Amino acid sequence: MLENQSTKILIVEDESSIRGFITINLKRNHFEVIEAATGEDGLEKVKSEKPDLVVLDVMLPGMDGYEVCRRLREEFPHIAVIMLTARGQDMDKLMGLELGADDYIVKPFNPLELAARIRAVLRRMNVPASKREKTNAFQTGPFLLDISAQRLLKNGSEIELTPREFDLMKMFMENANRALNRDEILNMAWGVDFIGDPKTVDVHIRRLREKIENYPSKPDFIETVWGFGYCWREGQASVRN
Repeated sequence: MLENQSTKILIVEDESSIRGFITINLKRNHFEVIEAATGEDGLEKVKSEKPDLVVLDVMLPGMDGYEVCRRLREEFPHIAVIMLTARGQDMDKLMGLELGADDYIVKPFNPLELAARIRAVLRRMNVPASKREKTNAFQTGPFLLDISAQRLLKNGSEIELTPREFDLMKMFMENANRALNRDEILNMAWGVDFIGDPKTVDVHIRRLREKIENYPSKPDFIETVWGFGYCWREGQASVRN
């Protein structure tokens, strides 16, 4: 079986020429591709087709890509999202990351780069069972991170995380009380093949703090180490096998 044969990608792009260009090239890379020209149609296709990953343009008629991404993260947190942004529009990138996009790519782009980005995101989300750590759960303070079920509990209540946020929690709890710089965080949570903007670390950590901290502006758990990076400070994480 071809590597990408069972991987379904949804392209949400209103310009038919760009959408067709992406579709042709992803099919050449053996992905199964479905298309949508509007955000509204894209959300319907997600419900009916259940894609593994959505390539989502920011500038869409009607419901824009930001709103589509927000709804995807609320309703389908385990579907990966790569956003397409205009050249030089840093705010587009930051907004997409704030809303939970896994990666972004700037137009115009090389189709081989897009295929590589898709594979990298999916690889991080779908590590084969044989390569997963044998640890079943991490527990520290009020948190229980269940690796096999991909769930985070705080004081017994579940907190919904995106796949990237789950990776960050796992990384922090595995490295409790150790200061990590942004490059280390990128390598551990995004993978050594990630070629995006390092600012994505700060954006995702800010989002994660909003979900897990009692007071996100005065975090108890994810501490900023000024001039260096971040550190999980809630004692030494315990491991349960």
